[in-house]
Amino acid sequence: MRISADRDRCIGAGMCALTAPEVFDQDEEEGLVRVLGPDPSPDLRARAREAARLCPSSALAVSEE
Repeated sequence: MRISADRDRCIGAGMCALTAPEVFDQDEEEGLVRVLGPDPSPDLRARAREAARLCPSSALAVSEE
């Protein structure tokens, strides 16, 4: 699995950081998404997928490698 974020699309809603705080955070300046772990461990993958699904701006992409 590989996680990526499009910071140009991000609106700073924070759903990703709330859903999977081990994988996502928000920067201090603009509140935009930061990917902490682009290749999450197997135990975090379901939550990372859920965070991508919940993103209101569709700024997160999950690719299954």
